[in-house]
Amino acid sequence: MSFWNASRRVFDLSLGEMLWSRRTIFMALVVGGPVLLAAIVKVIEIFGMSALRVNGQRVAGFGIFGVMIWMLFLRFIVPVLGVFYGTALMADEVEDKTITYLFTRPIPRGAVLVGKYLAYLACTTLVVLPSVMIVYFVLVPFSQLPGTFGSLLVDLGLLGLGLAVYGGVFAFVGAFFKRPLVIGLLFAFGWEQVVLALPGYLKQFTIAYYLQALVPHAMPSDGVASLLQGMFRETPPVGVCLAWLFAYLGVFLYLATRVVERKEYVLEQ
Repeated sequence: MSFWNASRRVFDLSLGEMLWSRRTIFMALVVGGPVLLAAIVKVIEIFGMSALRVNGQRVAGFGIFGVMIWMLFLRFIVPVLGVFYGTALMADEVEDKTITYLFTRPIPRGAVLVGKYLAYLACTTLVVLPSVMIVYFVLVPFSQLPGTFGSLLVDLGLLGLGLAVYGGVFAFVGAFFKRPLVIGLLFAFGWEQVVLALPGYLKQFTIAYYLQALVPHAMPSDGVASLLQGMFRETPPVGVCLAWLFAYLGVFLYLATRVVERKEYVLEQ
């Protein structure tokens, strides 16, 4: 069986398992938080109050949606899902002692990881992106929909790219390290958060730096863009951000497949 046919078979097998796993319940609870918060913000605005102010200016509608994309989805939800799903792609098979059944099939070992990675992308996308759509239609007034729908599509693509990159990085962590979940959490909410707050060039070696730099570029050219622009110290060009993100994705996914193909997994008794 060819590599891609084998990956497709593993994808078909893994997608159903992921969608009906306990992790999906956890993911639904995580993405349900922004929906609940958006409903609260909408109720506050109905009563004539301001739910958010930046630099003394009232932010409403698509502005609040943009802030939620940055603060909740890109800075928290996407890394969390990447850690919990990406590190488990191979680690769960080792922990459940089922990896032997996959490796004894006449398919390339690397195809097992690629198929499970594609299933992770499909599963997280099917849960996260509908949540974003609900938040958008709750917060953005009907009169602003025609002018902001294009930016919404860019935001959806940005979230999909973030899930892909974090998933690729943590797929390597899960394939290489023995306790990948701890290492993944330290990377996403330790290393990245600390380095982003410090001056210097080290932030350029984080995923979050390039993802959050794309947020202002995705905003429409009005007052909302200037408000969000003020939240970021640096905004590299779009081409630079995309080049680094795709480089992270390609390099770490390739390394993950090489590790799976060469590593001898010892099952604990």
